[in-house]
Amino acid sequence: MKSFIEDMKKNPGLYIMIIPVLAFFLIFAYFPMFGLVMAFQNYTPKGGFLHSEFVGLKNFADFFGSIYFGRLLKNTLAISVLNLIFGFPAPIIFALLLNEVNNKWFKKSIQTISYLPYFISLVIVCGLVADFTASDGPITELIVKLGGERLNYLGQPEYFRTIYILSDMWQGIGFGSIIYLAALAGIDQELYEAASLDGAGRWKQTLHVTLPGLVPTIITLLILRMGTMFAVGYEKIILLYSTNTYKTADVISSYVYRKGLQEFNYSYSAAVGMFNSIINTILLIVSNKISSKVAGTSLF
Repeated sequence: MKSFIEDMKKNPGLYIMIIPVLAFFLIFAYFPMFGLVMAFQNYTPKGGFLHSEFVGLKNFADFFGSIYFGRLLKNTLAISVLNLIFGFPAPIIFALLLNEVNNKWFKKSIQTISYLPYFISLVIVCGLVADFTASDGPITELIVKLGGERLNYLGQPEYFRTIYILSDMWQGIGFGSIIYLAALAGIDQELYEAASLDGAGRWKQTLHVTLPGLVPTIITLLILRMGTMFAVGYEKIILLYSTNTYKTADVISSYVYRKGLQEFNYSYSAAVGMFNSIINTILLIVSNKISSKVAGTSLF
């Protein structure tokens, strides 16, 4: 404590600069956690936190016993795992490919073009996806010319996950590659020279120099991704799904949105959201522990 006070006296400017960051997290991340008490109440706006009826674990029991529990868990896991398998490696591969490009003008042009989708409004992106996969959309026309059926593909439950994952990859591959490109820039160039002198070509240099240099970054981001496995973004889901695709598209976060903001069942939605957060926290801690033991790299 004494050393902390001394450090504050030595670097007052740094501590003043961190005040807005602390205030942000306190106001928007920690204070709202008091609202979790709703998960154990039959909450009503009139009664508030202090005077609403306490019901214990009833909301959790109702959720675990509902007909939607199995479907929500299955859909959330399916979309998360598919996104992990295909979406997580995509920026890594893209960064490795860009790293091999020597023409600076071409490289910067590709980077700029690949970054643009990330900054487009999600509403616009989902609108484009819906139009492109409509029965008369350009993607559908291409599928028809290749011998496929003319369908509204976004309205078909069996195609929803594929469309969701591919559009997610298209939107995030460029922006997601930035951190890997930064990590690649930090790799000691003498390692490449030494590998070249030993007779290693570009492929072997990638395997034995580039990838090992990226491993700490990959593991760190993988741990963070594991901590959000069950937090499939409801914004994109609710903009893309319909009652026809609930069977494969409805996830825990979209279910919380419907129950809380459309049906005003605040306590039930708080319980479901809390369950979701607990699972994410467990996954984060477990993946961090496994990474620490296996690879020697961890977040905490």
